[in-house]
This record gives sequence, C-alpha cells and structure tokens, in this order.
Amino acid sequence: MTDDALRPPAERNAEHASARMAPLARLPVFFALAGRRVVLAGGSEAASWKAELLSAAGAEVEVFSAEPCEDLRALAADPPAGKVRLVARDWTDADLAGAALAIGAIEDDAEGARFSAAARTAGVPVNVVDKPAYCDFAFGAIVNRSPLVVGISTDGAAPVFGQAVRAKIEAVIPQGFKRWAEAARGWRPSVSALSLSHHGRRRFWERFTEAALETPEAEPTPALRDGLLARAENERSEASRGSVTLVGAGPGDPELLTLKAVRVLQSADVVLYDDLVAPAVLDVARREAKKMLVGKTGYKPSCKQDDINALMVSLAKQGKRVVRLKGGDPMVFGRAGEEISAARNAGIPVEVVPGISAAQGASSRLAVSLTHRDHARRLQFITAHARDGKLPRDLDWGALADPAATTVVYMPQRTWGELAGKAMAAGLDPATPAIAVFSATRPEERQVPATVGTLAAALEQAVADGASGPCLILFGHAMGEAAAFAGDLEDGESQAARG
Repeated sequence: MTDDALRPPAERNAEHASARMAPLARLPVFFALAGRRVVLAGGSEAASWKAELLSAAGAEVEVFSAEPCEDLRALAADPPAGKVRLVARDWTDADLAGAALAIGAIEDDAEGARFSAAARTAGVPVNVVDKPAYCDFAFGAIVNRSPLVVGISTDGAAPVFGQAVRAKIEAVIPQGFKRWAEAARGWRPSVSALSLSHHGRRRFWERFTEAALETPEAEPTPALRDGLLARAENERSEASRGSVTLVGAGPGDPELLTLKAVRVLQSADVVLYDDLVAPAVLDVARREAKKMLVGKTGYKPSCKQDDINALMVSLAKQGKRVVRLKGGDPMVFGRAGEEISAARNAGIPVEVVPGISAAQGASSRLAVSLTHRDHARRLQFITAHARDGKLPRDLDWGALADPAATTVVYMPQRTWGELAGKAMAAGLDPATPAIAVFSATRPEERQVPATVGTLAAALEQAVADGASGPCLILFGHAMGEAAAFAGDLEDGESQAARG
C-alpha cells in the first residue's frame, strides 16, 4: 500500500481542489537597482521623472539626449541617490549592452519601436513611456515608505483610477511605517543569529508586526527588539506545536469579515474551507497558505466529517497553524462541536473566531429586524436537514407555529415543503410572510418573497430560474416589514412611470 493511500481521503481529494491564484495582468516585481546601470533615452520632463525614480532606487542612470531639459540638468547636479550622468547625444544600440533596464521617453512611434527592439535584442527589459506595445514591464503608482514600498498597476487600463487607489493607500498607511520597516531590516541579522525554526521566525515577525500596527508612530526601540528576541529564545526549546482556529467567513461579502478573522487568515499555514465560503473571502488569506477544499454539501458527494477531523488534527500535529474556515458563524449549524472535540482529544490548542451569521447577513440585506418589537418576542434558528438528509424528527412544531416568533431555517431547500406542511398542521397561519434568500450579501444574491403557504412553489420556480448558492428561509410577521417596503417601492416606481 502506498503512503498516499494511507492518508485520509479528505486530504488526498482536497489537494486537487486547492484554490488557485486568479490570473494576473502583470507580475508585480521589485528590481534591485543599487549600483546597476540603467539606460534612459530622451531629454523631456517625462525622462526627468523616470531618471529621478531610478536614481532614488540607487541606479546609475545614463541619460542619452542631445537636448536635455532643465529638470534633467538640475537632477544630474543633485540626484536623490544613484548618479545621473547626461550623455549629450542620441542613443545607439551599443549603449544598451550590459544595462539592467532600458527606459525610453520617446514620442516618435518608429523610434520607440526601434529602441524596444534593440533593447530586447540586447536581452535588456525595456519600457517605452506611454507605449504599452513596446514595453516588457510597466511603472505603477507608488506609495513610498521605503523600505516599505507599495506599487499599484492597472495594466494601463485606467491610470487615473490607479492614482486614486494610491491616494487611498497613502491615507491609510502611517508615515511611521517607514521607521518600522527600517527597524525590521536592521533587526533581521539578530533574528537570523538565533537559528530559529521557520515557525519561530514567523512568530517573531508576527509579534513585531502587531507592535507596529498598534503603535505605528512610535519608535521601534532596542528594548522592544531585545524583548521580542528574548521571548523567541525562550520558546525555541519548546516542541513546535500546531493549532486549530475555527473562523467564521460570514455570509459571503468579504467586507463582513471581522478584523480578527483577517488577522488569523493572514497568519495561517493551511486553510481548510467549505463549499459555502465565497471565493473573495479566500483571497484574504495569506498568499503562501495552502488552501484545501473540504466542502460538505448536502445531497452531493463531499468529504466525510471524520475525514475532515482527521486531516485537521494531522496537519496541526505537523506544527501547522490550521484555519478551519466556515461560512457564516462556525457555532451556528457549522458542526463546530465535533471539530473542537477532535482537536481537544488530540491535545491540539483550538480557538474560535466568530463570524457574521447567515441569518444576520440575510436580515441586513432585507433591512428587517428579526426581533421587531411589534411583531416578534422570540427568535429561533432551526435546521431542516438532519444527519440522514431528511427533516429532523424532533422539531418543536408548537414553537414553529408561534405567531409571535421569527424563525430562521437553515438548509431548507429539499425539506421546506414538508416542514411548512407540518407547521401549518400545528397551527401556523399559511399567510405568514416568508422569504427565501439565496447567496445573502453576495453579488448574485436572490430574494424570494412569499408566504408560508406559497413559498414552496416560489422556491421551485426560483431554482428553475437560476437561483443558487446557500439558502435561508425566514418566516414570521416581522418579515411583513420587508414585503411592505418592497410594495411601497413598486407603488412608487409605478407612480413615477405614470408620472
């Protein structure tokens, strides 16, 4: 039997479904140019700006121009870092040999094409300003907190939009981050000298980052450095222990993630995620983290819960920080109890980060209070899906028929007709407002308003029309507020049309 065959089925299958990076228009890279020669053809103000940028990065810039502008002359006399040397003639093919980069601030298309071809023949990456067809790379908008540098590119599609994004980032990144980035560079040799494990080094830098985020304008002092180093030294002898964190992904909109959920996702080694987790939420996780689909989808082939538990524990025992990412809130119909027990029984530290529940997400989109004091004295969450996939046999039908309750039904699609029938037989008014919500808070969200008595048919039609994704049903007289608001909107639109 092979080693692969001994691994849990969830682990073997999930690797093939691991989330992949979305396509990139350009590869964002940062050239190390200190002391390296860069050829710049052109003498305009655009050439001056590129020369200043290259010099600031430490490049030795050779500017070929028979008539350099005054800005270039001033820059050559006082460059920000690397030298700027003016060569009072036009460029030649021979000038490109051995250059790290070639930049052309050239207006004429024919000359731009010739410059680009010559650079490529010489094996030099080339950029011709404002002529994408002749470029191997592009200059993006820059946020400068060097050595922390942020580059922004729209692949030439919308430069003004890129500049607006840069302005937004400028506003949220403190100037003090420059000091912290400089401190990180200065402290790195001391961290390396400790010969920490990979996880030990990462823990050190996570604590450094926490301090930077908490006090961005403070000076990173030697006392802080010594304290972090001492803590890393004390922990070095401990056996590397992994951990499990159950994280609520919310109903779908990544902006509904909690700050703690974002922090945990960005420090994960492995993310085990469900089918119900929106792809945009996965993008928040640390890029290097291994993302493994272990989805449990009703009525479809899926990983067994025991296999998921075994995979989660196995990875944590390897010293991995495992994030178990679940749609909505992990403690609301998320099988969290079974996974917490599995981790604890294996001696693995386990933590829970709550999320916005699917019910909260749906009610926010409906703009309806689930506990509206005119309509509801009680809020109840139920599941319409038992272990065998059928309607649970132990539901409290009297509670479901309570006219003063708001009820949220999870996993209702296959069993709603039976549930509604039994609830009406127990006294629930068929005219009670009910709304099904598919993919709450996501761009493809679909709301299906009806009543308890008519929702089964409306639900069937909605699915036939393409409604998909996680589904909730909410019913109770509080839902009448949403129906009334929708009716007011329709009346207003009709009056405007008659107008």
